[in-house]
Amino acid sequence: MIPNEAPITPELIAAHGLTPEEYARILKLIGREPSFTELGIFSAMWNEHCSYKSSKIHLRTLPTKAPWVIQGPGENAGAIDIGDGLAVVFKMESHNHPSYIEPYQGAATGVGGILRDVFTMGARPIACLNALSFGDPNHPKTRHLVAGVVAGIGGYGNSFGVPTVGGEVRFHRRYDGNCLVNAMAVGIAQADKIFYAKATGIGMPIVYLGSKTGRDGIHGATMASAEFGANVEEKRPTVQVGDPFSEKLLLEACLEIMAKGCVIAIQDMGAAGLTCSAVEMGAKGDLGVALDLDSVPCRETGMSAYEMMLSESQERMLMVLKPEKEKEAEAIFRKWGLDFAVVGETTPTKRFVVRHGGAVVADLPIKELGDQAPVYDRPFTSKAKLPPIEPGAIKPPIGIAAALEKLIGSPDLCSKRWVWEQYDHVILGNTVQRPGGDAAVVRVNEGPKALALTADVTPRYCEADPFAGGKQAVAEAWRNLTAVGARPLALTDNLNFGNPERPDIMGQFVGCVRGIAEACRALDFPVVSGNVSLYNETNGRAILPTPTIGGVGLIGDFTKSMTLAFKAEGEAILLIGDSRGWLGQSLYLRDICGREEGAPPPLDLAAERRHGDFVRSLIAEGLVTAVHDVSDGGLLLALAEMAMASRIGAVLEAPHDVLAEITAHGFWFGEDQGRYVVTAKAADAVAQRAKSAGVPLRHIGTTGGPVLALAEERPLRVADLVHRFEAWLPDYMAASSA
Repeated sequence: MIPNEAPITPELIAAHGLTPEEYARILKLIGREPSFTELGIFSAMWNEHCSYKSSKIHLRTLPTKAPWVIQGPGENAGAIDIGDGLAVVFKMESHNHPSYIEPYQGAATGVGGILRDVFTMGARPIACLNALSFGDPNHPKTRHLVAGVVAGIGGYGNSFGVPTVGGEVRFHRRYDGNCLVNAMAVGIAQADKIFYAKATGIGMPIVYLGSKTGRDGIHGATMASAEFGANVEEKRPTVQVGDPFSEKLLLEACLEIMAKGCVIAIQDMGAAGLTCSAVEMGAKGDLGVALDLDSVPCRETGMSAYEMMLSESQERMLMVLKPEKEKEAEAIFRKWGLDFAVVGETTPTKRFVVRHGGAVVADLPIKELGDQAPVYDRPFTSKAKLPPIEPGAIKPPIGIAAALEKLIGSPDLCSKRWVWEQYDHVILGNTVQRPGGDAAVVRVNEGPKALALTADVTPRYCEADPFAGGKQAVAEAWRNLTAVGARPLALTDNLNFGNPERPDIMGQFVGCVRGIAEACRALDFPVVSGNVSLYNETNGRAILPTPTIGGVGLIGDFTKSMTLAFKAEGEAILLIGDSRGWLGQSLYLRDICGREEGAPPPLDLAAERRHGDFVRSLIAEGLVTAVHDVSDGGLLLALAEMAMASRIGAVLEAPHDVLAEITAHGFWFGEDQGRYVVTAKAADAVAQRAKSAGVPLRHIGTTGGPVLALAEERPLRVADLVHRFEAWLPDYMAASSA
């Protein structure tokens, strides 16, 4: 045993998140008892957050290839070709546990980490999105979490100087003890100048770059691989502290030395810090790595090897540099006021050797640290199919107009302006469509190309039927991109679930992944990056299964991107897609009828693709003036959102042949899939095109006036709807938490 290191005991092994079987595997692998530092290294590399040991076998089933995919899963971020020598680099990651413990820093460092994943690949970040899930608004901690998380996202992104352009916010009691903070970043790079983590060459200098190492974040990755219990506050020291101004300097310095041709390999020091970054670079290149911790810049005195290897201090990078470029790279980093230190070299040994104070504190097989991590084919159970709820089986407790008023002022469906107005969503000057629409639109350089970006999932569908919910999450993101006129290209995912050691939770994960895979194949929408976040539960109560999908699409000319707002009076309102009045798992059923039950709406992926392709063709040919996909809350919610965005009302009518088969509340609030609302000046031309394409289309109204008017219902003033829509969240946040 190395002097001054703690003895290895069963209690210490358990505290590191390792099972007795996993520790036995370590003993067999290295042929001896590990040192304390080595135990920490194994804990970091073999925890769920870094090794994907419970999810890996299922993630391999996801489609990840397409002619436009440059880099799929396995690197810091995914990359796709968008033509003209440019690539889009993007990824989504979670910072759930840290954000619950310390909302501001947890969310802020989540943003910082995902930005580093993108610019590590050589891309300049151009946009961020986030998907946030909070508990019941009446829970005593919810308001505190919302305030802290939103402030943290804004504080980091605004200071760094990247626009936050989209996302989603939801509330449900199942997130009471474990909020979700999923952060997505998107960047632009030269397609032939993307940088990877694979080290090459023997004797190449390994360089530490960025901020100094401290004691913040130690065991952060391990914490993210365990459920919460009564001791949640004791985990506060494992939350990292971010500095967006240092990260901005790090970005500029990294991009500059990349442009100068200095870099062989580069890896962000994210989860598990120096350990994971060094091991991954060496293992990917079939090389050994030797580190000398005495050269690591530290901001605290007396740090042990264990602390330095596991620290998750922010704004740090590890690079393998070309030896002849070392002085040039150092000069660049010194110019930006950042630390630059040669801390090791690549070796031919395939060993991970760490020295500190003249002693070897770790000597481990580098490939096995990653490749030999346990991979579990955990048992899982599939949930029995829930029966569909027939529209006629629901007795409306209130009228349609009253239901609309209640829904648009509800926590899930109200305006999230209070959130996104705290983010700088126009910095850099390329935001074409701000938050609040189907998808954000961000211009690529000076145009004419633009990217459409979205993040979406419907957890209540995933809970009721994981396979159907996984399919719907992908289809919803695909529809969002389509609605603004973009061709969907690829996605990143953030798979948030409870404890995988429970067969029912593992069944949720497996079902959702299978659904995601099927939808991706049907829609030609590959997965190029992502993250798995498990153990999201507190005292045995899991979150709703929440596989967030972040979608990226391409628009050829940003001036032709489509918005959801009605454009003028006297235009025809047309519904694309079939309506069966599906109310199972709908927000109408939950928030109006007080019932969370039934099967979610079925999804025909062939029809989904046919309808989406048709909508994009209408946009491209200028045949429609507004487009909005129909999702949460159903058709009437979509129409109300279009009216509120424009302050133009409409006269609406439900087709008589439809009402002969389903109820009025089923028609207006059912959440049938694959549907869009469009407005057009020449409805006959659109109808003819729909008939030729085999796409269902119905005329359901005409724009105009100050009200939404439905037959046999009191008219609703658009201005009053706007007030209800905008009021709930700011009123809630302004209220006393007592």
